[in-house]
Amino acid sequence: MKPGKPATYEDIVDLPEWKVGEIVDGELYVSPRPAPRHSLAESVLGTVLSGPFQFGTGGPGGWWILDEPEIHSAGDVLVPDLAGWRRERMPTVPETAFFELAPDWLCEVLSPSTERLDRSKKLRRYAKMGVAHIWLVNPVLRTLEALRLVDGKWLLVATHAGDERVRAEPFEAVELDLLLLWEGRREP
Repeated sequence: MKPGKPATYEDIVDLPEWKVGEIVDGELYVSPRPAPRHSLAESVLGTVLSGPFQFGTGGPGGWWILDEPEIHSAGDVLVPDLAGWRRERMPTVPETAFFELAPDWLCEVLSPSTERLDRSKKLRRYAKMGVAHIWLVNPVLRTLEALRLVDGKWLLVATHAGDERVRAEPFEAVELDLLLLWEGRREP
C-alpha cells in the first residue's frame, strides 16, 4: 500500500492467510491470528449462544450467530470476532462473501494487539452502522462488558467478571457461565 493512498479490498486479499485484515477509515489494520486464550473465549461464547439463540435449544431462537463475519460498510471492512443478526431482519444468510447489513449484536474479544482499535475506531464505526449491542470480552482480565447504542453513543449497561453466571442483553433469556469462557469448563 502506498503512503497516503486509502486501503482497498485488494490489500486485504493480498495478505497471508494467517493474518486478519480490516479497513477502518481508509486505513489497513493487520492482526495476527488470535492467541489460544482469545480463541477459547470466542469459540466457547459462539457455541454457548448458538444453541439457545440460533437453534432454539433451551432458548428462544431467532438469531444467526456467526464467527468472524466480514462486514462492509461505507468503505470499511470490519471483522468482529462474533456477530448476530435477528432473523426478522435477515431471514437467510446471504450468498456473498461478506455482509452489508449491520449486525444487531457483536462481540470483540480483546487482545493486546487489537484492544486499542476495538475500543476506539471500531466502536465509532459500529455506532455509525447502527449496531445495537456490543460485548467486549477480555480473556486476560476475565471480563465481559455489555454496551448498548443509545442516541448514537455507547452506554455501558453492565460489566461482569470472573466466574459469575450472568444474563447480558440482548441474550438475557439464557444464563451465561463466564467461567466457561476462561476455562472451557466448570469443574463439578
